[in-house]
Amino acid sequence: MNTAVFTSRRRAAAMPVELDPLLLWPTLFLLLLGLVMVYSASIAMAEGSKFTGHQETYFLLRHAIFLAIGLVVGVVAFQVPLRFWQEFAPWLFLAGVVLLVIVLIPHVGRSVNGAQRWLPLGPINLQPSEFMKLLVVLYAADYTTRKLDAMGSFRRGFLPMAGVILAVGFLLLREPDFGAFVVIAAIAFGILFIGGINARLFILLAVVAVVGFALLITFSEYRRQRILGFMDPWQDAFGKGYQLSHALIAFGRGEWFGVGLGASVEKLFYLPEAHTDFLLAVIAEELGFVGVAAVVVLFGLLVQRAFAVGRQALLIDRVFGGLVAQGIGIWLGVQAFINMGVNMGLLPTKGLTLPLMSFGGSGIVANCTALAILMRVDYENRRLMRGQSA
Repeated sequence: MNTAVFTSRRRAAAMPVELDPLLLWPTLFLLLLGLVMVYSASIAMAEGSKFTGHQETYFLLRHAIFLAIGLVVGVVAFQVPLRFWQEFAPWLFLAGVVLLVIVLIPHVGRSVNGAQRWLPLGPINLQPSEFMKLLVVLYAADYTTRKLDAMGSFRRGFLPMAGVILAVGFLLLREPDFGAFVVIAAIAFGILFIGGINARLFILLAVVAVVGFALLITFSEYRRQRILGFMDPWQDAFGKGYQLSHALIAFGRGEWFGVGLGASVEKLFYLPEAHTDFLLAVIAEELGFVGVAAVVVLFGLLVQRAFAVGRQALLIDRVFGGLVAQGIGIWLGVQAFINMGVNMGLLPTKGLTLPLMSFGGSGIVANCTALAILMRVDYENRRLMRGQSA
């Protein structure tokens, strides 16, 4: 009898554990659609810029290279057991903080349009804040796992994590990168909430966060101008409302089925950052409501599956994996929601790209790595459940 059970378990362990198609295919579709739309949105800019050598495929080739690197890094990350990520989470987080400090050093970090967010590494630029989102997921999940018994305590559970996130926020606001700070704060405190933080503390945190963000906007001229431009973009359509007014024009022109792939007018030097922050507006103009709805559904499916995988991990007492999965879901959901809200005029303009789709090497690599880790959580869940059922 024991021999039969042992043999059954060996066979179950040897069986291939398939990847969740509801995670894999939406991810691949968003990546490929992003590649096509980045090319479409950037042709005019690439042809008209001396910086690109007037090569229309300038951004396409670079995005394809970043995408290939992201997929390779993702495949490698998938092979790494979760226990490694948990063991080294504090050290990886510390390395991320060091990079945030280095990027602020004069003549070291690269400044673009008044923001110093990039580290030049030869032909590529590294944006530490993009990787910091993943590192915060890992660190917050590890912290919560270690302090499960103290989550109800303000001093031992909440305060240390709040101090760490405020320190990271200070560095991000120095760049400045307000959008990344919002996403990272949402990730960290979302994981704390899932981990069982006291409900009254969480409500207090929400109130403090709203007041804090209001103060940041009040005492910052450029953030205040963004809010004013968001409230009525047509009042100053050639000034502070310029980006949003042209994004709304793109949505209006797209109607139900769009004007056709490649036929956008707004990308012809009217809509700034068409291939990065406002890629969804180009999708709306060229593919219409149907294209935007498909993107929204795919992101919704990814977020739902992330939370489902996390819930499954928590049910089988894999707390770290469960919190990591749901933290990645929070990250993708919040960032995609903010980017879409900005494009549609529902939220003030933020410097946040659309995950998995917008042009940007650091963002693509970080997103691919995060989704590979999410698939690893699902893989280990399935393997463990099959072993138990055997």
